[in-house]
Amino acid sequence: MKRRNFIVDISGLGLLMLSDRSKLLGQTRSYQSNYVIEQFEDKGLAHFSYAVMAGKKVILIDPQRNVQPYYDFAQKNNASIIGVIETHPHADFVSSHLEIHQKLNVPIYASSLTKSKYPLKKYDDGNIIQLTDEIGLRAMYTPGHAPDHIAAILFEKSKDIAVFSGDSLFLGDVGRPDLLDFSSESEKQRKYLAALMYDTIHQKFAKLNDDVIVYPSHGAGSLCGKSIRKAASSTIGYEKQNNYAFENRSKEEFVNLLLSDQPFIPKYFAYAVHLNIKGAPALKSSLDKLNYLPKNYQPESNVLIIDTRPAPVFKTSYLPGAINIQGTGQLETWLGTIVAPDTKFYLVAADEQSLKTAIMKAAAIGYESNIQGAFVYDAGNGIRFNSFDASSFNPGENKYTVIDVRTAKEVKKQPIFKNSINIPMQEFNDRLSEIPKGKPVLIHCGSGYRSATAASILKSNLPAIEVYDLGAAVTGFISANGAK
Repeated sequence: MKRRNFIVDISGLGLLMLSDRSKLLGQTRSYQSNYVIEQFEDKGLAHFSYAVMAGKKVILIDPQRNVQPYYDFAQKNNASIIGVIETHPHADFVSSHLEIHQKLNVPIYASSLTKSKYPLKKYDDGNIIQLTDEIGLRAMYTPGHAPDHIAAILFEKSKDIAVFSGDSLFLGDVGRPDLLDFSSESEKQRKYLAALMYDTIHQKFAKLNDDVIVYPSHGAGSLCGKSIRKAASSTIGYEKQNNYAFENRSKEEFVNLLLSDQPFIPKYFAYAVHLNIKGAPALKSSLDKLNYLPKNYQPESNVLIIDTRPAPVFKTSYLPGAINIQGTGQLETWLGTIVAPDTKFYLVAADEQSLKTAIMKAAAIGYESNIQGAFVYDAGNGIRFNSFDASSFNPGENKYTVIDVRTAKEVKKQPIFKNSINIPMQEFNDRLSEIPKGKPVLIHCGSGYRSATAASILKSNLPAIEVYDLGAAVTGFISANGAK
């Protein structure tokens, strides 16, 4: 590939020597004279995966559950996928590594420390996957987020070009060390991994040249880090200057800092780790087993229904027991937070296309096998949710029990209503008994997305309570009035 149109990208990332960089259908492509890097983005999970092509050979790195974009890329470029690199067993999404291995008969490259149930080809520190005589991918052992974590360095001749850092080095952050051990010894394990991360940053990443491009497996919004910057790539030099992990502090100070203030852990994370160690079934065969039900189906009583329609639509008519997790947001994360991995549920959407999208989002975390039935719902004779007139709401009158379902960190940073009770969304289902009785309940978050879910949970569990959702109207109280 003979493209040498070098540009400098200074959009908040520092100097990135990329030859071409364009956004197409959620993909970012970086061209050099002899190789192509294609970045694929799953926005719902803030997940980046990659195809690295040289000499018509393609290596995939940390692929998402849906394999089709990678097959399309290879076909479009008349190239062959020759292998998959798994930087570690992921906790937040289900990878397609086993499906690709079985379909194309190509190796899965992973650390020899990975206790996989699938056949892996050892990819340990210094091991090389050669794409052409001059271009290859060199493994670098980078433990901390996981004990078996590896990164892959793209090199041409003797020059390192880019590092695919997985969940070890993020942009402005590093991978959290508390996701892979949920045993009684977890605190000890977390401190051990945090100490390993200190060594990884200072003894591995810091020794790479400043112009090496950093391509992580996650961006802003991922729960695999606590302060990931909103960008798609960076450089080692920029991270040295702007990432707290590279700052001069003792290992003990770093461990304490890294372990503090980490975000919550969704229920599905441990499940996803085990599924990735085993290898997920082929997506199409798994989806073929789904039970597609007639439009406006009426499930039996006392079942869990996840209704992914927009909140305003849901509130006009919904089925008994339905919980509203809107498909337009982070459906994957909240589905896997509210619904345990061993729980069956019905999946509802507003139309056929939205239903397909919701099913694919459930499959991204390995939940497609939990779907008891999927159907479109647009009937107007269901239960109606209480409407709320935000224009007449005066917080000072204290007429409502106000519940704030944002995280404690969000509440501390930007309080909204003075007398609100903070029950974070991820804890809401388990803390319903803490909600005072005697007054109507008004629920809010910071945008209206989480509050819609929380309000539907409360109404589903305690139908006698008068429940209101402030919804998107909360933004007016934030911007116009500040903290109350």
